[in-house]
Amino acid sequence: MKSNEEVVREAYRLAEGNVLDGDGFRALFTENGAFNDMPNSLTFRGDQIPLALTGFASVFPDVHRELLEVHALGDVVAVELRIQGTHLGGFPTAVGEIPPTGNRIDVPTADLWYLRDGKIERFNCYNAANVLLAQIGANPDFNSAIEASKAAGTGA
Repeated sequence: MKSNEEVVREAYRLAEGNVLDGDGFRALFTENGAFNDMPNSLTFRGDQIPLALTGFASVFPDVHRELLEVHALGDVVAVELRIQGTHLGGFPTAVGEIPPTGNRIDVPTADLWYLRDGKIERFNCYNAANVLLAQIGANPDFNSAIEASKAAGTGA
């Protein structure tokens, strides 16, 4: 049986833009395993798990994860990494799609992988979504937030 670290390294390999094997990635999870995109409050389970990979790769088809530190601590594997790629596909948002900019991203990320009997039970991805958005030119609109607060009578 592969070590927990080997399972996690295989998951990263299968998620690379030049490999992108969603079914192989899914096979590394337990039947009820979960992929949690923490900054966006999204959870993918079962057959939804490959959608997380293909969705991201549709926006950043050359996605690469540079693993900086990998620490296996029993059934937990902690990874510090950088998610890199080029914004070549539409980026979906609640108010519409951000068209491709061709900008490069280099996003600091920390991942926690929880395994049981050589399978991933839970994968929590903590990526710096604000950095990613800034790198594709989608900086926050603080003026609109302040104006909406004033209009609602909750701001100064």
